[in-house]
Amino acid sequence: MINTHGAKKPLAGLRILEIGQFIAVPAAAQILSDLGANVIKLEPPGGDAARQAGWSADAYGPMFSAYNRGKRSVALDLADAGQRQQARRLALSCDVVLANTRPGALEKVGLGAEQLRPEAPRLVYGRVSGFGHTGAFSRRPGFDAAAQAESGMMSLNGDPAQDPTRVGFTVVDVLASDMLTMGVLAALLQRGVTGAGDLVDVTLIDVAVYALAAPWAQYQQTGTVPLRQGNAQPLVAPAADIITTHQGQIILSAYMQTHFVRLCETIGRPELATDERFASNAARVANRPALLEALHQAMSHFDAETLVEKLTEGGIVAGVVRTMADVQPGRGGVSADLFVDVQAAGRAAPVRLPALPFGLASVRREAGRLPGLGEHTAQVLAELDAR
Repeated sequence: MINTHGAKKPLAGLRILEIGQFIAVPAAAQILSDLGANVIKLEPPGGDAARQAGWSADAYGPMFSAYNRGKRSVALDLADAGQRQQARRLALSCDVVLANTRPGALEKVGLGAEQLRPEAPRLVYGRVSGFGHTGAFSRRPGFDAAAQAESGMMSLNGDPAQDPTRVGFTVVDVLASDMLTMGVLAALLQRGVTGAGDLVDVTLIDVAVYALAAPWAQYQQTGTVPLRQGNAQPLVAPAADIITTHQGQIILSAYMQTHFVRLCETIGRPELATDERFASNAARVANRPALLEALHQAMSHFDAETLVEKLTEGGIVAGVVRTMADVQPGRGGVSADLFVDVQAAGRAAPVRLPALPFGLASVRREAGRLPGLGEHTAQVLAELDAR
């Protein structure tokens, strides 16, 4: 959670209803909460499915823990007419409603954008779906893996000799949450000028395709469909190539000619820069296996940390390949205060998770708390009655 030093948070006073599950909407709502918004999470009686997705130790599974700090939880059964009306009143009392239920589900209970916005013209309604709200694909469940597959992303990822591979985390969901956040902030800025709210529509498939802008440009400009090449970049070398040392691995990029010359000088092999197989980027791309073999031979006697320091001094882009266990606050360029304690009722100790990856001069990152299921129902409904 973000807190300020006596100053108002940027979104202080903003009231948001989250009708979200899993990642895309909860993650966006958490960003807005971190920036000061009052976020109310509307959950069904059984709770957000992320609470126990792959988890049974308590009601705060890893996915829920990552994206739900700093919110209040209200549990209502939308199948019940009375509770459905309470949810509707709650939505109409808010500045922003965020939703990522299956298209048509909220419309059936009067909580869709089309039902709410005519009654609340200043309302900003943000929604995320897998494949949009119209057409045959709109009926399909919206999951990250499906968007990675359908967008072409998986065709670019992995070993060319193996099956296509999804990115190792829910990258499309996370990007969708960022797009939703930007869209909501833009709509709120516009509302400040015009007085009117707006509908922010995000689809996982569009986000995934958008993320592939550079491969799309390559395809359009070369006429060749990009395919997975492991870590290699098809048009330049060395680029994002893995070098194995006697202690650890590094990733290396030095495809600009001046950088490649510096690389060869830095590793004590200046003659590689004039070798006809490697003397230009085109030659290096054509002879990539021989290039990587030569670089491995030249660098294998280093340890990864020392090698990266040496390459950095030479102005070469390089990084140590680390596991998450190796990543520590305040080390390797990671901000010392990036990780915050996240508390939850019944937990003996908090978990430490990354907070917002940007800073504001008047704002600092601060510990947050996860809401219990329906923990704030009575409080929020009492506030609603008092409005």
